[in-house]
Amino acid sequence: MSFRGVTIWLTGLPSAGKTTLANLLGNKMRERGITQLEILDGDVIRMSLCKDLGFSQEDRMTNIRRIAFVSQLLTCHGVIVIVAAISPYRESRDHARRAIKDFVEVFVKCPIHVLVERDVKGLYKKALAGNLPYFTGVSDPYEEPLHPEILVETDKETPEASAAKILGVLEKLGYLPDASSTSHGKRKSTS
Repeated sequence: MSFRGVTIWLTGLPSAGKTTLANLLGNKMRERGITQLEILDGDVIRMSLCKDLGFSQEDRMTNIRRIAFVSQLLTCHGVIVIVAAISPYRESRDHARRAIKDFVEVFVKCPIHVLVERDVKGLYKKALAGNLPYFTGVSDPYEEPLHPEILVETDKETPEASAAKILGVLEKLGYLPDASSTSHGKRKSTS
């Protein structure tokens, strides 16, 4: 059984939980027997495909266009792509939506005071002190999605609850079979 490709685009401030959620979603989909799956993490992409880019608005938009291009290629070949990238500008996310077509935007929302507490690297404290330019949400803007398909609030729900919410919407949209049609990580036979 093949699945329709889709890009699940997780956007939100640094430390909101995008990578944690992407990995959890990937594991839950693999448990359902989905093997055509790729996770594109913004930090990993920055160290490889986009290591030539800085953090200016133009470079950030180029970064997102590159991620969208790879996502579109994979999605049109039936791959489920999970993107975990800050993607701070609506314009670049809108470009990704238009390019990919099968696109589900997930706003991973968390208030800044919680993000400061979570930040083990101390980047928020440096940015709030004025020592870190181009830090999204502090010294550089983050434009919240206006109409995401899914909103998860990581300060109010567990990663498991957020993942379940996303999987439920993907089922309703027809990108995933209903969880009851799979058993023990294997697809049920229809014969």
